[in-house]
Amino acid sequence: MGLRNTFDRLIAAREKQARRYVNGALLSMNDDVLAQAGYNRDELKMQGSAVYPF
Repeated sequence: MGLRNTFDRLIAAREKQARRYVNGALLSMNDDVLAQAGYNRDELKMQGSAVYPF
């Protein structure tokens, strides 16, 4: 069970990282584009964001 728990935690961490990366990209868009896509800038900021330079 230890290996399964470790794997689940790894997946959860990667999902959180991916959400933060996507939120960072979305926050670079203007408010009109965000509204058309169904997003709200304030909600995205509350969820957190990150920019990963590659």
